[in-house]
Amino acid sequence: MENEITDLKNYKLSFHGQGKKYFGILLKNWLLTLITLGIYYPWAKVKNLQFIYGSTALNKEHFAFHGTGREMFVGLLKTIFIFGLIYAMAFLFVYLEMPVLGSVFFYFTFIAAVPLAIHGSYRYRFSRTSWRGIRFGYRGDRTELFSTYFKWIFFTIITLGVYGAWMKIKLRGYLLSNVRAGNIEFSYKGAGKDFFILNLKDFFLSLVTLGVYSFWWQRDLFAYYVNNLTFSKEGQQIRLKSIATGGDFFKLISVNVLLFIFTLGFGYAWVATRTMTFVTKNIKLTGDIDLDTITQTEDDYNDATGDDMSDFLDIDFII
Repeated sequence: MENEITDLKNYKLSFHGQGKKYFGILLKNWLLTLITLGIYYPWAKVKNLQFIYGSTALNKEHFAFHGTGREMFVGLLKTIFIFGLIYAMAFLFVYLEMPVLGSVFFYFTFIAAVPLAIHGSYRYRFSRTSWRGIRFGYRGDRTELFSTYFKWIFFTIITLGVYGAWMKIKLRGYLLSNVRAGNIEFSYKGAGKDFFILNLKDFFLSLVTLGVYSFWWQRDLFAYYVNNLTFSKEGQQIRLKSIATGGDFFKLISVNVLLFIFTLGFGYAWVATRTMTFVTKNIKLTGDIDLDTITQTEDDYNDATGDDMSDFLDIDFII
């Protein structure tokens, strides 16, 4: 049994971004990206992340994203070169009348790119994130993640997808347990078996209730992701707990869908800010870490290639 935390402190997450301001940022980003035929995209992404991170606060002190458009642009050029080379090699195999070998090469390289993209994205994104001047960091090993990822893929294939629940939790656990905020260590303790049973149960309950239970399914997923994440420093801890209910998710999702539909998509800014407000409002943090004692430990890292590769592969950033 885990040691009980004494001298509990309460910490408060909050989101202060406004839909109107975010809409202005998105509108400017869309227009400049369109006018520049996509060249402005890296700078648009930075503006977006700066707004989201800068609007999020812990104990009323805001996070910050320090990435630059230039870093993102260089990473994008590298990404275009990498995937351009993959496509060129695949077409070469077709030209040489070896389409089967070309297909194997194409799909294998794309699968292999996933863990590399995730690793690079984590290194860059966290290195460029700070709170009260303390930089975050990611200490995962690229070779270790690459090899274990393929092992997880193999087990998922031979179990016809059943192992996917274990793979998802193991991946989340590996990534988050290698994150640091100064000298605070992240830890994720989820188990594949519990996650599989949760999804199996909620799937059938959603089925028999004609989808009504799906909001409670979302509640359970959110709670599972949040409740298994802890922060620790020198024997002290901060624990996270979800306080959201199924009814809360029903109101959030229903309003967001209506807002998005009836504004023909222009309401996305309000959907995003409502969602971020909901997430931060429904995570309760308690523990005994004195945040004034956090010290800088993480190295600087400015290669955004992995982050741009993640965009290309449409991989969500896991947190």
